Amino acid sequence: MKHIVFHLDFVSPYAWLAFERLPEVLEGLSHSVEYRPVLLGALLKQHGNPGPAGIAPKRDWTYRHAVWLGHSLGVPLAMPARHPFNPLALLRLALACSEDGSINRFVTGTVFRHVWQGGQDALDAERLTQLAAELEPQRKPGDEDGARAKALLRANTEAATARGVFGVPALEVDGKVFWGYDSLPMLRAYLEGDAWFDQGWDAAASVAQGLPV
Repeated sequence: MKHIVFHLDFVSPYAWLAFERLPEVLEGLSHSVEYRPVLLGALLKQHGNPGPAGIAPKRDWTYRHAVWLGHSLGVPLAMPARHPFNPLALLRLALACSEDGSINRFVTGTVFRHVWQGGQDALDAERLTQLAAELEPQRKPGDEDGARAKALLRANTEAATARGVFGVPALEVDGKVFWGYDSLPMLRAYLEGDAWFDQGWDAAASVAQGLPV
C-alpha cells in the first residue's frame, strides 16, 4: 500500500478540485491518504513567487480556468466573494481537529465546501462561527487557546518546504512531489508502476539551467 501526503491550503481552487477528484483518480489502487494543511503564502514567499493573484491577467485566467474546470468536471465550484484572502482562520480551525498535523477527510471537505460552494465570503464572521460549530465534534481537547493549531500549521509548512513542496495541491509519495490538479493522472501512473519513472523522473529534471541564477 502506498501512502500519499496531500499538502493543501483551503484558499486554492485547484486543491479543492484535486480533493474532490482524488478518490476517483485512485480508484482500484491500494493506498492511504493523509491530509496536511499548509500556508500557501509562506511557500510562495520562500521561493519569491507572487502567486497567480499577484499578476492581474494571470489572476483573471486562474479564476476562469478553475471555474471552468469545476463546470466541466461536475464539481461544484463558485468563487468566494473575495479572493485571495488570508486563510489562517480556516487552517487553524481545521488543525484544531488534529493532534499531529493531519486532518481527516470529513474535516478537509467541510472547510473546502465552506470556501468553494455558494460564492460567499469565506471569512464572514457569522459563517466562521457556523463552521466552527460544524467542526466542534471533531475538535481535539487541550488546545483552548489555539496554540497547538498554530504550531502544527507552522510545522506542516516547514516540513513541506523541506520536502520540496512549493505550492498546492501537492501530493507526495515515496519522496516524489506531484504538484497541481493536472498532475493527478501522472500520480496514478506512478502508483500503477509506469516504467517511465525508473529513469524519466530524474532525467527530465536534469537539463542544464540556461539563465543566470
